[in-house]
Amino acid sequence: MAKIALDSPLPKRSAPRSSLLRSFTFLKKYRHLAVSVYLLALLTNGLAVLIPQTIRWVVDAGIVQRDTQILINSLLILLLLSAIKAPIDFLLGRWTEVASQGVAYDIRNAIYSKLSSLSFSYHDQAQTGQLLARSISDVERIRFLTGRAILRLFQHSSLMLLTFLALALMNARLALLAMLLMPLMGYVAFRFGRIFRPLSLDLQHQLAEMTTVLEQNLRGAKIVKAFAQEEAEIERFSAQNRAWFGLAQKQVAAQTRHIPLLDFIASLSTVIILWLGGRFVIENSLTIGELVAFTTYLGQLVAPVRRLGIIIPAVAMASAAGERVYTILDAQSEVTDAPGARPLPPIQGRVRFENVSFSYFNQRQVLRKLSFNAEPGEVVALLGATGSGKSTIINLIPRFYDVSGGKITVDGCDIREATLNSLRDQIGIVLQETVLFAASIRENIAFGLSNVSEAQIIEAARAAQAHDFITAMPQGYDTEVGERGLTLSGGQKQRIAIARALLKDPRVLLLDDATSSVDTETERLIQLALERLMVGRTSFIIAQRLSTVRMADKVLVLQGGRIAAAGTHEELLRTSGLYAEIYYRNLRE
Repeated sequence: MAKIALDSPLPKRSAPRSSLLRSFTFLKKYRHLAVSVYLLALLTNGLAVLIPQTIRWVVDAGIVQRDTQILINSLLILLLLSAIKAPIDFLLGRWTEVASQGVAYDIRNAIYSKLSSLSFSYHDQAQTGQLLARSISDVERIRFLTGRAILRLFQHSSLMLLTFLALALMNARLALLAMLLMPLMGYVAFRFGRIFRPLSLDLQHQLAEMTTVLEQNLRGAKIVKAFAQEEAEIERFSAQNRAWFGLAQKQVAAQTRHIPLLDFIASLSTVIILWLGGRFVIENSLTIGELVAFTTYLGQLVAPVRRLGIIIPAVAMASAAGERVYTILDAQSEVTDAPGARPLPPIQGRVRFENVSFSYFNQRQVLRKLSFNAEPGEVVALLGATGSGKSTIINLIPRFYDVSGGKITVDGCDIREATLNSLRDQIGIVLQETVLFAASIRENIAFGLSNVSEAQIIEAARAAQAHDFITAMPQGYDTEVGERGLTLSGGQKQRIAIARALLKDPRVLLLDDATSSVDTETERLIQLALERLMVGRTSFIIAQRLSTVRMADKVLVLQGGRIAAAGTHEELLRTSGLYAEIYYRNLRE
């Protein structure tokens, strides 16, 4: 398995074009809005070119000629042009945001769908803070790119072209002088973008690192306080924050060097036009109105070039963000439906391991040519030291991971030939780390199931010995459990998780340390319920207590990824020295 290095710099820094183009493929769904926006941009540019000509008419025909009627008419036309332009600008902004927000909506959905479909091996190595940063801030930068950034680039470019044509028609010599410094402005803006882009990528990466540290500290707040590590963790966060601050300072330095230079070049252009244009007016080769129009046009010409200093960095940041987002969207799940995979029909629950080997990330081998059978309705207890492979067996049956060698069959069908959904729909699981969602107890028990009645939820809760403590709560089954179920005790969370698995009524039941967090009395009641409810189901239980081992039809003692002994509790006490050692050290009550 290849290592997914989410915490390392991206390797595609040299090819921003592909990520930019790919971002715009998300606009296909909103192409009608996008086309309308660009047509409106051309229309508003046309009006922007007409306004200076109207001002020229106001000055030359109205003010200079002292013609009040022309002055009034020209001002009314100027007012009309502005009145027409205002709603167009409104629609331009609104439709741009609708389309770009739609792109962000689709990308976030695509990221969530991808993260939901990726196998456990991806999430084992991915950093939550990195994923959060990419799903939120990076997507926001792509949204700005597909919306205002490229629109402004198109709008300013077309306005520059129309403005230059208008200037050339008025006075070709002055138009050429006006354009004299534009290539220099363009060069400075382009150089700014080349410097700014790698800084943007580093800054976004560092922001994700800082988010990761913050997320880990919030999630592990109790452990941090329990070990009195507040100061150390504050310093760790401060180190990441300092690194981010240093990169931000470099960005600011790049901006403060280039933006004032762009402003100076723009001001120099204005000075040149006023000096030469003023001389032309004195020589009567240019009217005052034309000079006013010229300076107005120059503002329209200079402003777009100057704004490249803002747009180019935005495009650079969006390019870097796109690279980071698409590494998620392009990630390949190591566990997928095989070509031609077929739905698994209702199963009886016969599970067979045939020479199964497995290693995490092609490193330490956890299982070594493991073979055993579990017949329908059998309860199989898995026993062994930490790292012997118990949890791995539990994780391989629903294909959270795929075997490295050999195969696992259910009712004779290789599970890799069945669709994932049809396999997992018939398996109930209670993981070692109980996971509850920030929702009501009712919603947690019924998670993943539709059309479940209240009576069924209560029946499952009773079977898991959870009904009494649930009804004792002020809001009963409507009680919110809080983030990760923090408002409940470990035993309560475990019983809700068991109720959730039981409500699913699976043919195969996987219990990973399912009773490790409950007291002896509660465990006894749960064991009684499980004995009744596991009838007809193939059940795998990671054993930690004698009561679990005694109720098993088969006990598998694992050592070094192999089955060291197999049999019932009584048989193993007589025949296996390893089992006897485990029994007398850990299981005997």
